[in-house]
Amino acid sequence: MKSKKKKIIVLLDSHAILHRAYHAMSNFSTKDGRPTGALYGFVSMVIRMNEMFRPEHIVACFDLAKPTFRHIAYVGYKGTRSKTEDALIIQIKEAERVARELSLPVYCHEGYEADDMLGTICEQMKDNKEYEIIIASGDMDTLQLVSDGKVSVYTLRKANEGKVFHEADVFEKYALTPEQIKDYKGLAGDPSDNIIGVPGIGEKTATALLKEYVSLENLYKVLKKDANDLQEKGFKERVVSLLKEYEEEALFSKTLATIHRTAPIIFTLPEKKWEESLVKDKFDALCDEFEFKQLKGKLRIIHESNGGVPCSQDEEVEEVPAQTLPPEEFEELKVMAHLLSSEDTNPSEEKIRTISGKSEYEEMKDALLNKLGEENLLSLYEEVERPISKIVIVMEEKGIKLDTDFLKKLSVELHKEFTSLEKDIHQEAGEKFTINSPKQLGKILYEKLGLGIKIKKTKTGNLSTNAEQLESMVEEHSIIPHILRYRELSKLLSTYIDSLPTYVKEDGRIHAHFVQTGAGTGRFSCEDPNLQNLPVKTELGKKVREAFIAEKGKLLISCDYAQIDLRSAAILSGDKELIHIFQEGIDVHTGTAMKMFHVEKEGVTDLMRRRAKAINFGILYGMGVTALKEGLKVERKEAQEYFDSYKKTFARLTEYLEEIKAFAFSKGYTETLLKRRRQISLLKSPLSFLRAQGERIAINAPIQGTSADILKLAMIDAYEYVKEINKEKGEGTLELLLQIHDELVFEVKEEYANECSENIAKILEKVLEKRRLSDLPLVVSKTTGPNLKSL
Repeated sequence: MKSKKKKIIVLLDSHAILHRAYHAMSNFSTKDGRPTGALYGFVSMVIRMNEMFRPEHIVACFDLAKPTFRHIAYVGYKGTRSKTEDALIIQIKEAERVARELSLPVYCHEGYEADDMLGTICEQMKDNKEYEIIIASGDMDTLQLVSDGKVSVYTLRKANEGKVFHEADVFEKYALTPEQIKDYKGLAGDPSDNIIGVPGIGEKTATALLKEYVSLENLYKVLKKDANDLQEKGFKERVVSLLKEYEEEALFSKTLATIHRTAPIIFTLPEKKWEESLVKDKFDALCDEFEFKQLKGKLRIIHESNGGVPCSQDEEVEEVPAQTLPPEEFEELKVMAHLLSSEDTNPSEEKIRTISGKSEYEEMKDALLNKLGEENLLSLYEEVERPISKIVIVMEEKGIKLDTDFLKKLSVELHKEFTSLEKDIHQEAGEKFTINSPKQLGKILYEKLGLGIKIKKTKTGNLSTNAEQLESMVEEHSIIPHILRYRELSKLLSTYIDSLPTYVKEDGRIHAHFVQTGAGTGRFSCEDPNLQNLPVKTELGKKVREAFIAEKGKLLISCDYAQIDLRSAAILSGDKELIHIFQEGIDVHTGTAMKMFHVEKEGVTDLMRRRAKAINFGILYGMGVTALKEGLKVERKEAQEYFDSYKKTFARLTEYLEEIKAFAFSKGYTETLLKRRRQISLLKSPLSFLRAQGERIAINAPIQGTSADILKLAMIDAYEYVKEINKEKGEGTLELLLQIHDELVFEVKEEYANECSENIAKILEKVLEKRRLSDLPLVVSKTTGPNLKSL
């Protein structure tokens, strides 16, 4: 007779999960700066366990903050661990509440660890033949609980991988049975928990001893009876001596490593299956509270995969609403919502409903317009964002022509070189390996070839193979320039040369989508494909730009604002020294060097200008002395002198940057020249590093945002000129095609190229003066050519 399939209980080793998730996702935080990576990983693990094992029940076991019996018995227990970071402590405190909101039974007890909760539950359930237990943990200690047919352990490895350990898997990996794990730690110790074991007995010796003598107690029994037995079995006299000397430490270490199975708790099976007890509203509220957008829809998946079992008593699961608004109406509402909530870039229809507090189009529109009026943002919407929406539609419909034949030919050439480079790299390495694998490449470069004097490591402890590291080694071995070239070809081929033709429509043009709400600063983003990120640094990269061409009989025009962010900073701060440089028409970095180094224009060297440029841009991004030191590659004292000299020279700009930080702390947002707001919730973070990040955003947001405002005003005025020219000289004479950072790209009939480029440049230079916003001169460079590379 076929045996009945056992029901499954998943036990969560919550602290192990939280710690691992925190270190994997340490940058996760809400908009107001609350860290969430550990909690995100915890909730994700709950969902993953349900999807993988379809358990009847999921149970969360926790440590408590107070010392355990192990700490009392041994003051040094876990004493080598670094202090838990504040960002993790905050989440650990929240985790138990999160577990309860997820309808997970929670087990913890003062004086015991989560491992002891796991062991006790396993012990109390060992005779219940109806259930099988799966422990979710990243801790080797829990493997001692494995018992075939009853308990297995799902161990976390990489971010999205795991392995279920049964007895055979434990033995295959460690050459030990689950029962021997604690004996192993008694001998080899455990540095992570500061369990000393037997000093001088390493992993291999500990494993060999247990393979021969099974347990620590039996080992010492044999040792006391006949010490020669160990030497006869091949163990050195030194090992015998160490075992005798540290017997007490070995047995005590085993005690510390042993998971207790008799903690003072009583495990009770929940009355309902987890999926039936899970309350949808609480789950959604958690996702909203911690901004887990990607997890919110998972509840519907859980419901459907379980054959439609309700998530709480009689409650039916609601579908996540799909977009129902017509595209034009949706875009209109997106723009309004984004002005009110800058951090909600490219907001969804659901987010717009949340911001407006309404559900129907007319109601949402009225509510958003009212809110814009209340926040003094209505004129920005009516005079800038609303007109821009119509221009973007026309710009996208026009698109830009792509020379697919040129790219096809280039693809053939580069794929040949790519294949040849791969062979050369493997030959120089002396073996085949995956060149794009940082781990494999690191082993080849650093271990096999012995390259790299000062090897930087990544956060995960791997040897760094990033571009900066490789470029610093370019003279050490011929394999390095080949790898750099290989990477460049790989990126260009996959991202541009082979993929761009797939975006071409029947008219031979690419019609990219410019997202008006794509950045918190007010700048555009671009997608399908991203034409704002075309390569410009290398000659090969520039060849990609060569494929974007004008139609026959036409040319492309580029009008590009010069040093727009620094001009924005001058306008906003009113710094007389910076304004004077622009009024005199001097290159701003040269002018800065003149003032900082007290030399005439002719005396400014290339080095002076480079250093002035680094400081100019660094100041706008909240750079400190340490970052300046690293950027300029000088000693800290010299960097401090440059920093102090700059602040003294541009005293008003320095004051202004402090003022906007104070304004942002007070109001929660910053403002641009046109009163565009950017909310900076990181300033409220309890964590200092996130508050510092918020300060940097506060410094930069008004400046970049003002530059974005200028570009949008430029598009409005330029488009009015486009309409006039086309009315005067015929449709299709001049078209606005692209907005790329501080540049506008047009297509024009050849015979009108010079006239139109001159006029557009003049129009763009007057956008602020025309509106009496500033009389600071704006400078626009203009070029014409047959393709983007020529501009």
